Amino acid sequence: MAKKIVTIFGGSGFIGRYLVRALAPTGAAIRIASRSKNHTSLCKSMGEVGQIAIFPCNVRDSQGVQEAISGSSAVVNLTGILYQRGRQTFDEIHSKGPACMASIAADAGVETFVHVSAIGANPESKSLYSKSKGVGEAAVHQVFKDATIIRPSLVFGPEDDFFNRFAAYAQFLPALPLIGGGNTKFQPVYVCDVAQSIIWSLQNKEARGQIFELGGPRVATFRELMELLLATTARRRLLVPVPFWLSALGGDLTERLLALPARVIPALTPAPPITLDQVRLMREDNIVSRGSLGFVDMGISPVSMETVLPSYLKRFHNRKVASR
Repeated sequence: MAKKIVTIFGGSGFIGRYLVRALAPTGAAIRIASRSKNHTSLCKSMGEVGQIAIFPCNVRDSQGVQEAISGSSAVVNLTGILYQRGRQTFDEIHSKGPACMASIAADAGVETFVHVSAIGANPESKSLYSKSKGVGEAAVHQVFKDATIIRPSLVFGPEDDFFNRFAAYAQFLPALPLIGGGNTKFQPVYVCDVAQSIIWSLQNKEARGQIFELGGPRVATFRELMELLLATTARRRLLVPVPFWLSALGGDLTERLLALPARVIPALTPAPPITLDQVRLMREDNIVSRGSLGFVDMGISPVSMETVLPSYLKRFHNRKVASR
């Protein structure tokens, strides 16, 4: 990768920061294209002086995308949202944005395009999130035939939005909800392993045109993940099964309550604890498909949750237990 220019859209985000940190030692010149200024200064410090450049860019702005890509050898797309708000819609971010990047990259003669999607991506899905991911994948492959698609399961790591969120809830709530009874299966994957898979895809031509599904070494139900979280933080909480219909009702109500403040002061409006679309998403298991390409084909041994969770959930640890 030495002397090659790699443009990373969404490079200041959760996965992006770990990718930049892992990619910098290869000697690649890195461009971080991001609409958000959060963490961009931190990313610049991960490489040598002048190695990492920041390109303020919105995926809806084709001119900005073109400027970020111009002269690049490789492009990585990490842009994504968990819920819709204002102009930040699934269609814009997951479908139209990747299509724009891939088209401009193909016209610019970019050698490698890596698009990070998600397990469950399907243009026919009832979940708007999964549907937009599926449409985005198809749009990318239509204009950039050799694009590599990476579909991770639930990604965990120090700044994840899953274990950290529920660990925070467990600090003050007497019970945690098990959406749909807690039977949905996940295969959580460590963020550093996802970063390594992207670097492998950039360095190996056999990755071109392929779809890889990434999952960790353990398949666990939502209930089992909550049990692991509580055991790691030394807390006892009730786990209450909540049927899908009631979870959907709560998600819909929450979105309606946050709709007005989100339009008035979007930056100060908290993220919804659950949305109607996320409930739809949880009706399907989020695990690697049988026969799909994955970590084994990349020569990567994924790290387990049990190895990593204690290192960053310690701030949520029950102090009363720790002081005994």
